[in-house]
Formats: sequence, C-alpha cells, structure tokens
Amino acid sequence: MDFSDLNLIDPLLRALRAEGYQQPTPIQRQAIPHVLAGRDLIGCAQTGTGKTAAFALPILQRLAAEASRPRGGLRVLVLSPTRELASQIGDSFAAYGRHTGLKHAVIFGGVGQQPQVEALRRRPDILVATPGRLLDLMGQGLVRLNTIETFVLDEADRMLDMGFIHDVRRVIAALPVRRQTLLFSATMPSDIQDLADHILVDPVHVEVTPQATTVETIAQSVFFVEKGDKRALLEHILGDPTIRRALVFTRTKHGANKLAQQLERARIQAEAIHGNKSQSARERALANFKSGRTRVLVATDIAARGIDVDDVTHVINYELPNEPETYVHRIGRTARAGASGTAYSFCDADERAYLRDIEKLIRLRVPVAADHPYQSPLGLPAASAGQPASAAAPTRQAQPGSPRRRRRRRYNGGRPQT
Repeated sequence: MDFSDLNLIDPLLRALRAEGYQQPTPIQRQAIPHVLAGRDLIGCAQTGTGKTAAFALPILQRLAAEASRPRGGLRVLVLSPTRELASQIGDSFAAYGRHTGLKHAVIFGGVGQQPQVEALRRRPDILVATPGRLLDLMGQGLVRLNTIETFVLDEADRMLDMGFIHDVRRVIAALPVRRQTLLFSATMPSDIQDLADHILVDPVHVEVTPQATTVETIAQSVFFVEKGDKRALLEHILGDPTIRRALVFTRTKHGANKLAQQLERARIQAEAIHGNKSQSARERALANFKSGRTRVLVATDIAARGIDVDDVTHVINYELPNEPETYVHRIGRTARAGASGTAYSFCDADERAYLRDIEKLIRLRVPVAADHPYQSPLGLPAASAGQPASAAAPTRQAQPGSPRRRRRRRYNGGRPQT
C-alpha cells in the first residue's frame, strides 16, 4: 500500500513525495480513512510510529475540500504537552499542507506572546497549542474556540504525567459540543480512558501495537552499576564509534546540566535540554543535535517529549524513571521511521524496583549486560541472573588501580571486608 491508496488528494501526495515518504505506517493506514470519514478516534501507538501524519493529513484534506468557504474563526485545535512537540507538529502541518493554501499557527509558553498574537490575527485555520499559553490567551480574549470543528489531543498520557489534565478539561469545556475529536496516546491509563469516555462519541479504536510495549526493533539491555560509577560507565560506552547520536536521560534539570558539563570535559560533545532552558537555547541545542554538531543530548523527560529525530542511534537511561510508562516514551526516541535502535539502561541498587516495574509493564525481561568494567559488586538480581548479555558494551581489561580492581579488594563475596 502507498499513500495514494488512502484516497489522499494530489497536493498532499506531492508534499509527501517531497518529504521522501513512500508508504504509510500502520497507524496511518488504519487512522486516516476513519478521520477522513469524520469519525472520532482513539489512536494508541508508541512514539515514532507516525501519529502526527495520521491526523494531520486527513485534517488538511478535509479543510482543503472546503477551501472556497469564507474564512471564519479557528477550525482545528491540536493540543500538545510540550513546546518542542507543538513546534514539530506545526512543522508537519507546514510540510504536508504546503500546496493547500491552508494556514496554521503555533502557540506555547516560555517566549513572548506578541509574535504569537500576530500569527493569530492572520486568521489561521489550524492552531497547535500547549495548554498553559492557550488558556492564558483565552483569558485575555485573544483566542476563541467556539468555531473549532476538529480537536486533537496528542500525547494524552503525557498530559496526565505533567499535571495538565485539569487544564485540558478547561480547554475542552470551551469547545463546541458538536465536533470531531481525536485522542492519541502511547498508553491508556485509567484517567485517560475516563477522559476519552467523556469527550469522544462512538470512537474508532486504533492500536497498532499492544499498549505499553516497546518497539521490536529496539535492542534493549540493562547495566547494573553503582551510582558513583555511572558517569565512568557512560564515558566508556560512548567510546564506541557506532554510537553516532545518543539521547541520555536524567531525572532532574540540575543532573542534566552537570552530566553534560562532565561529558564536555571528557571531550565528548554534549548539550543539555530541559525546562529551565530558554526556548532559544532549547531550539539551538536540538538543532545542533539534529545536525550532528552535538553527539550527545542530555535531557529530562519533559524536554525530550517533543524530540523527533529520525537517526537517534542510542537512548541511554542514565537514571531509570520511577514511572514505568516513561521508559516506553524514552526508548521510543530511537528506532523511528522504521529504523532500528538501541536502548541502554543504567540501574543502581536504589533503582531495581523501578526496573521490576518496567519489566512488568512491557511484559518482557530486559537482557542484562553482564560483562562490563563497572559491574555492580552487589551482584545481579536473582531474577536476572544467567540472562544473555545482549547489546552489552565492549569489555576492557581491568588495569591495576582501576575501579574494578579496587572493588575486588574492598569486597569479598559481596560483603565489605573488615
């Protein structure tokens, strides 16, 4: 099947060819016909599966079919959890709709509002927004949603994780009752299912992979390591030249900054991206990462949600997330657009409960990289012992005085020597 089999109009097909798209992804094949037909839809799919095109293409086609209609207010609202993702969704509408004459605007916080207000005055058909800035402009009387025909709630589970669910409900309350509603989410926790039950009417449910499973093309492995050895292990792993573009996750903004600085001192090109960075700094870091000027991008979960780079070869969980669903989102940053990818996770003694929760959620045991120079002296968990060391980093011989050799002197059978 190619895109022409989905009955897309020629202006969209020309734009897709210019973007190098040849065949629709599973979520696109299943969702586009239903959205074209005007149905409400729940799309459950992991990141990197082509969700944006799955709703943007049919929305553009439906709007283009009524191009002769006098322009009124906004007709489409796409709600996104982060400014990076909002910006990339806007880029997608621009790329796919380049031959349609349709207009879009993107609004998000963290920057001055005046350029966004000017964009709204140009009467766009499509608005892509984050909840906070949208509610702010609505409160100022600069945005009205009473003419919205199609509402898209993207990354709904992330909205919940980030505490935006009440803001989302306030936005929904301002929408017309009669509308098409599309909800996309990588996972469907009970709160999101409850929201879907209240805002969608007889929806089609599209699920291209089982909920909360990980992409099959991602080679996953876990490295058991002491907390104090994580940075040394990361530098060791990054010595592998096949790691061309790596996204490294930390839990905190301070941790991201510190790790990026330490990598730079080790002559590894790295930048940090997180919520405390200005929008221009975040965009610059992302541009450097995409272009290859920066090899390693150290990110927090909120900042990384909108990172859409097709050739991230490795995702490294420097710190495991305490919410197992976040693991799915993180490693979904690799193996995008049909490519393969690798995900490494560092696990110290305090994080093993997180690992158990992750394995329970994804319904598989993450293979253990058992032979690396910073192996935790506490030993492997009993449940993981004996597993193959799939995707392990290259080993190296321990030198006198190395952390591995010193640890052997300090420990005897897992017990501190006295």
